[in-house]
Amino acid sequence: MLTKVYGSAVFGVEAQTITVEVNTDIGIGYHLVGLPDNAIKESNYRIAAALQNNGYKIPGKKITLNMAPADLRKEGSAYDLTLAMGILVSTGQIKESHPLKDFIIMGELSLDGSLQPIKGALPIAIKAKEEGFKGFILPKQNAKEAAIVDGLKVYGVDSIKEVLSFFDEGQLLEPTQIDMKTEFYEHLEHPEFDFADVKGQEGIKRCMEIAAAGGHNIILIGPPGSGKTMLAKRLPSILPPLSLTEALETTKIHSVAGRTLKNGGVMTSRPFRSPHHTISDVALVGGGQYPQPGEISLAHNGVLFLDELPEFKRSVLEVMRQPLEDRDVTISRARFTVTYPAGYVDHSFSIQKRG
Repeated sequence: MLTKVYGSAVFGVEAQTITVEVNTDIGIGYHLVGLPDNAIKESNYRIAAALQNNGYKIPGKKITLNMAPADLRKEGSAYDLTLAMGILVSTGQIKESHPLKDFIIMGELSLDGSLQPIKGALPIAIKAKEEGFKGFILPKQNAKEAAIVDGLKVYGVDSIKEVLSFFDEGQLLEPTQIDMKTEFYEHLEHPEFDFADVKGQEGIKRCMEIAAAGGHNIILIGPPGSGKTMLAKRLPSILPPLSLTEALETTKIHSVAGRTLKNGGVMTSRPFRSPHHTISDVALVGGGQYPQPGEISLAHNGVLFLDELPEFKRSVLEVMRQPLEDRDVTISRARFTVTYPAGYVDHSFSIQKRG
């Protein structure tokens, strides 16, 4: 029997729907194709244990699973729940009280069937709404983040058992609902470090106010202990509050990197990123075997602070030329190209004056 289940993959800050096709036939074997990485290839062990501990099993049949489009590399453990649901429906162990084609299903399985959080819930939810899916089933830890998207029912679940009851027995799940505008304006946070705490230093305070007002870069030069880092940490407190659009953009990037708020939801304060001077080129601008946003992109709509600027490697500083001009970072690979935003509001440098 052939069954199709839908998940999603994140490339850059955008998502792409992945169709998981599960076919069962006479014989024995478990074949997973469609360019999965090692984390996905290992999923059969997690799935088998999770199903067994919840009263189900992977039957002794020939099971072929294809992740389409098959020419795109898939990574991460977030497809565990997608694959498990496809196997159960295809082998007739559960029925479809609700059509699988109406839902995006994502989640990492623990051996007891509980679900672990995933990365990129917000861009996945946005794509699901664009493509006309009715619902998004994902771990409860990510539900508040995905529920930012209006017009899509987001179901946060704690374990695979809840998902099985939903599809097999028609048991209702409670969708996560938030009023994004109310939530955003009620939780506009004051930064941890307040510019009002600075006493004296009127000259540099005036310079920083001008830099904040115009979105200019600023360089701080002075002896050790003169307050350069202390002032830079307080710069976000005098920047304008995030607009709703900026907050969504910022949350999207941090969602892809797995750095969203612990309680979920939209980010309400401007990011402040202060990478160590030993940082590599890739860590600063983003990239890697499976491209991830770097510190430049994580500072989008916020402040990027380079403390002890002369200590940074020359190659690291050189790669910042294009992002400073274009306000985005483009990373090219053989099969695809991703672009991350890099439009930080302010860019601060600190140089320690010796002697």
